[in-house]
Amino acid sequence: MSTTYPLSLALLAIAILSANGCLMPSEPVSAKSASTRSTAEGERERSDESSWPLFRGDAQSTGVSNSSLSERLEVHWTFEVDQGAFESTAAIVDQRVYVGDLDGNFYALALKDGKKLWEYSVEIGFVASPSVRDGLLYIGDIDGQFYCLNVENGELEWDFSTDAEINSSANFFGKNVLFGSQDAILYCLDAKTGELVWKHEVEDQIRCTPTIVENRAFLAGCDGRLHIVDLHDGNELATVEIGGPTGSTPAVNGDFAYFGTEAGTFYRVDWRNAETSWTFEDPAGTQSIRSSAAVTSDLVVFGSRSKRVYALDPKTGQQLWAFAAHQRVDSSPVVVGQRVFVGSADGRLYALDVNTGKEVWSFESGGEFGSSPAVAQQRLVIASDNGIVYCFGEAR
Repeated sequence: MSTTYPLSLALLAIAILSANGCLMPSEPVSAKSASTRSTAEGERERSDESSWPLFRGDAQSTGVSNSSLSERLEVHWTFEVDQGAFESTAAIVDQRVYVGDLDGNFYALALKDGKKLWEYSVEIGFVASPSVRDGLLYIGDIDGQFYCLNVENGELEWDFSTDAEINSSANFFGKNVLFGSQDAILYCLDAKTGELVWKHEVEDQIRCTPTIVENRAFLAGCDGRLHIVDLHDGNELATVEIGGPTGSTPAVNGDFAYFGTEAGTFYRVDWRNAETSWTFEDPAGTQSIRSSAAVTSDLVVFGSRSKRVYALDPKTGQQLWAFAAHQRVDSSPVVVGQRVFVGSADGRLYALDVNTGKEVWSFESGGEFGSSPAVAQQRLVIASDNGIVYCFGEAR
């Protein structure tokens, strides 16, 4: 049976925001008055079995974990915030879980048992997911403030102000950290000092996390374009029209970027030639795609507000399978071996067979899952909108 908690003011604000999709820059939720890098270097942020340091696991936003998970999973621990709510996806690094809630509290938890190690509080909460590198943690809040915290004690190293809400999680290029804001700007800062290196402005809000490959950042924007930005100087290299706004983070595999839009169209874009390879229209209707895709060489998988999870052939765009949930699927899937894990607004965390889409396991919580799984160290961590962080591991 589901347990109902009173909505916090922050959660109410997010509910209004989500209902409107991508807002115009004039309607922010809150506002304050060299040589090409090699692919090998770009993969420094890729998750290994021991970590999930970024929103989609790696710099290319593939949503693929290199960890294994037991065939038989159970809840190892929970961390509950009274009357709290989570929309942020956790990071897992060095036996710690990092996650922020909608009421303005950010937590570091022990991966082993869920014990709170430290807490950092701000005035308004977090929708963005944390990113971790070199002992520092980066996160933006609903008020447009971007923070760098020390992972050992949660102390503030520096912060940086933008003019609107930050939904984007951070990514890294060389010594710099990058993130987008609803003020329609992609910011590139020195990761150690927070000093502005450059900024790139588009025509509408940026809600996605910048995906990074070689010397390029990929932004799927609320202005209905995929932007390809040079990471050395912030200049735009190319744009691709995508027919509608989106906040989904592009997943890149090889020469192709994959993402869906608010219009219910899913794209594969050849980023080297800046052209669309194929599109897929949701056969269940023109419902928004807010789930960020996971991609391998064999499939690309994403959720939809049509209550479906779709798997497509990444080469042709042909549907391989579809799974029907009971409510919308805004959670972004994660591929772990032969299973796809994804949450749903129906309060369930699903494990689906990667080849058939058949449900092989599920867990029913007392709240909705708008956040996405993080998988590392043979653990899966996901947080719900009723203020509970769940950690799953092998059944004992």
